[in-house]
Amino acid sequence: MEIETLALRGAWFAHLSPPLRAALLRAGRVVRLDAGQWVYGEGDEETGVVLVLDGSLRIEASVGAERDVLVNLAPAGAAFGQSRRGGGGPRIVTARAAGRATVMLIADSALERIAAEQPLLWRAVSELVYGQLDAMVHLAAQLLALGPRGRIAARLLAFGGEGGAALGQADLAEMCGLSRKSVNAHLAALERRGAIARGYGRIAILDAGALRILVE
Repeated sequence: MEIETLALRGAWFAHLSPPLRAALLRAGRVVRLDAGQWVYGEGDEETGVVLVLDGSLRIEASVGAERDVLVNLAPAGAAFGQSRRGGGGPRIVTARAAGRATVMLIADSALERIAAEQPLLWRAVSELVYGQLDAMVHLAAQLLALGPRGRIAARLLAFGGEGGAALGQADLAEMCGLSRKSVNAHLAALERRGAIARGYGRIAILDAGALRILVE
């Protein structure tokens, strides 16, 4: 599948103007990753935008000096990142491949070259950063306000494109701040109610409405 076709699966990239999309594709560097391979680490000075073309990335943040926690998964089609141009700082999370993955990396230097001819690029980058902030604020609110089953339902809905969530129970447990045993029990209850069906590395959503009731 062509790189442009893969990139167009993501809402952020698809909403850009054709000339801007073409410029990003020319400037981007396609990298194929093995499981666990880093895209960048928390604190890295080099910033820019990442497009996930295939597979998924683990987004992790440090808690103290010795512990990293999974805060999100970036599936195929996701775009994320930041730029230091507007006064931002170094990377605030670590991104690494959950399995085999393909990404496109667009460095700050490339963004500046493109923006010299297409200034609207900075607006697009600002919208991308705003979207990430919005998602994290809502995630924090869900973790504070919802019970265990509601948190699980919220995460399943967030990753539930095309009828299912491509994630394992261990990752789901970590993102919800729960034990794997607790998550397994709640998933079993949701499965008995016909809301989901569990498979290897994937949880199919059969009744999204039932999950939304737990979140609202």
